[in-house]
Amino acid sequence: MSKHNIISIDNLSLQEFDTEAELIPLLTPEDEEEMNKEELPDSLPILSVRNTVLFPGVVIPISAGRDKSIKLINDANAGNKIIGVVAQMNEEVEDPSKNDIYPIGTVAKILRVLKMPDGNITVILQGKKRFEIDAVVSEMPYIRATVKEVEELRPSKVDTEFSTIVDSIRELAIQIIKESPNIPTEATFAIKNIESQSFLINFVSSNMNLTVKEKQDLLMINALKERALETLRFMNIELQKLELKNDIQSKVRFDLDQQQREYFLHQQMKTIQEELGGVSNEQEIEDMREKAKSKKWDLKVANHFEKELSKLQRMNPQAPDFGIQRNYLELFLELPWDNFSKDNFDLKRAQKIIDRDHFGLEDVKKRIIEHLAVLKLRNDMKSPIICLTGPPGVGKTSIGKSIAEALGREYVRISLGGLRDEAEIRGHRKTYIGAMPGRIIQSIKKAGTSNPVFVLDEIDKLSNSNQGDPSSALLEVLDPEQNSEFYDNFLEMGYDLSKVMFIATSNNMSTIQPALRDRMEVIKMSGYTIEEKVEIARQHLFPKQLKEHGLNTKDLSIGKRQLEKIVEGYTRESGVRNLEQKIAQVIRNAAKSIALEEEYNKKVTDEDIVKILGTPRLERDKYENNDVAGVVTGLAWTSVGGDILFIESLISAGKGTLTMTGNLGNVMKESATIALEYIKANAGLFGLDAEIISKYNIHLHVPEGATPKDGPSAGIAMLTSLVSLLTQKKVKKSIAMTGEITLRGKVLPVGGIKEKILAAKRANIKEIILCHENKSDVEEINPEYLEGITFHYVKVMKEVIDVALTDQKVKNAKKL
Repeated sequence: MSKHNIISIDNLSLQEFDTEAELIPLLTPEDEEEMNKEELPDSLPILSVRNTVLFPGVVIPISAGRDKSIKLINDANAGNKIIGVVAQMNEEVEDPSKNDIYPIGTVAKILRVLKMPDGNITVILQGKKRFEIDAVVSEMPYIRATVKEVEELRPSKVDTEFSTIVDSIRELAIQIIKESPNIPTEATFAIKNIESQSFLINFVSSNMNLTVKEKQDLLMINALKERALETLRFMNIELQKLELKNDIQSKVRFDLDQQQREYFLHQQMKTIQEELGGVSNEQEIEDMREKAKSKKWDLKVANHFEKELSKLQRMNPQAPDFGIQRNYLELFLELPWDNFSKDNFDLKRAQKIIDRDHFGLEDVKKRIIEHLAVLKLRNDMKSPIICLTGPPGVGKTSIGKSIAEALGREYVRISLGGLRDEAEIRGHRKTYIGAMPGRIIQSIKKAGTSNPVFVLDEIDKLSNSNQGDPSSALLEVLDPEQNSEFYDNFLEMGYDLSKVMFIATSNNMSTIQPALRDRMEVIKMSGYTIEEKVEIARQHLFPKQLKEHGLNTKDLSIGKRQLEKIVEGYTRESGVRNLEQKIAQVIRNAAKSIALEEEYNKKVTDEDIVKILGTPRLERDKYENNDVAGVVTGLAWTSVGGDILFIESLISAGKGTLTMTGNLGNVMKESATIALEYIKANAGLFGLDAEIISKYNIHLHVPEGATPKDGPSAGIAMLTSLVSLLTQKKVKKSIAMTGEITLRGKVLPVGGIKEKILAAKRANIKEIILCHENKSDVEEINPEYLEGITFHYVKVMKEVIDVALTDQKVKNAKKL
């Protein structure tokens, strides 16, 4: 049942009366009987109403605004106050004719007329009895028609079924009033006080939530019992709807109340933000939508973005997920989808840039120029994954900048050293508070293009933890066949990395996961020769440090000979990092003198270098093996480049045992054992007596015991050390060697030849003994690096001894 309203017949707004009591007369059965006896006039003025139906006995207020309606009411009110009320078939008709109204209506008496401030009038009507329009007499100034009464078929007073139906209507009406929050409780008392059965039926029919058509159908039913049954049916439907509605509301009331509260708070916050000059969430969302229109992304990405943006629009701004969702959408807008920088394919210019920034590194430069050439010809080649491996300080990382400048691409670098969380590569899932994309996607966003030069620094120093294996997460990044759809957990979509030029750097390839190493093209970068270091210092390091210290070439200069002295005496390394530190130390001394206004040499001398850097610390090891039997210089490869390795041996009276010290690994211990056993088995080759050897203990030592040492490179050096010791013959001056040995007397090849040769040059070695199979490795090296070195290629151990030892015995040689 609906609340009583002033029902507009002129499309005006609904207005509510204060109480139900104002609309319900105390209609007794006697009053109803008397009302039924009243005779109808021959003709009636017809008032058409738009959105209600008047039933006999019911009092309703009607607001009239049309000129015809106002004149009709005024004329009737001045006369007998009796009019005919009929419902319009179509509410939108402004000037209804006979064909626009229902044929059956209700005779009504005007109880009261109220004039409203807007010029309309409100009339309170009470229905009397039903009538049917017979013929229209006139239509001006309003419709007047002849009418005839429609008889109402009433059941007998002893009809118990009808009484039961009426009781059910009363009970249902009271129940509906209780269930509906919109009906005042006073209506319950009114329902209970209605004595007339027909009036109760008409009153309930008039106030149910039915359409005009449904109410008109009820009014047109002549049999009161049938009308009561139809009314009861509608009431049951309405009660069921109310119960279902109330059940649903009881379940969601808390949620709705909470949402409503948050909505009002949000609206208040929005108003405050606008007053303070901020941007509301709605404005922010619209700005995102506008930015999305300018993005060059495909339909799949665009649909996903719109879906996620709609999700943000529905979210509560105070919810923790709101910030994550907003960051997610901002990432989408900031990523350079399908935005590529144009490559510069001027190969001569690229060669000049790389040569300008890096001295040497011919293999690396050649590989980069080859890639640019192929890219220029095809213009759609997937970028290769290059891994530059070599000792620290040789320029692995800085070469990425030169490549980026040569190509005209953006430069991005991330350091992977110590990284142990897989989420750093793949990102976090959005379900986590504080979720972020991985460093790959973050760096692409920072670059602003989808094809930067991307340097993955220290890839060999990745580690594992219970947060996953980052090296495994890199497999998809560094696989040219897979990275076109790289999946980031935060982004939740594939991102194309196939146009990115990845350059990884490492010091030691052996620590890289094999599957990851297999996806990269490895380019080895060896250390620099003394000549290269001098040129690098002259062309790059010295000018750079002058600038960083606020000086210029007028304030300080340094010659090649002085630079060579720094290289040889203070920085025995594969790279140039320590060399740069020493140069900076020399420049700082000059800067101090300038600041204190002291005299100093503007051209650095040898004496200045010794004064500033101290006595050279690295020259004393060059000739240790000249005058002592059993001391040999070996060549070793380390993760930071090549190095020289001294092997010493000593003999003493005993039982023929071999003792080894110097923190040696299993491979080096095995090499020493093989060397001694070979000497015993072939003592005659070296002019020795095996029985006498068994009466002496031999101690073999590799200095710097704090440093772990292992590998096959020292086999022939150990053999030479033991033969020199047992024969007491000198080892040749400035000779070094590297190679592995077998029990059969063969010399086997080893790796790291270039690094070892550079280490030998730094130590001023003049001769090197190598396995004959390593000759091809030497031929691949730039001839400039080999100047001043003589190579001896051997196949068996006897050849090693013949080359390494002199016929001259050491002073005070021991006799076995």
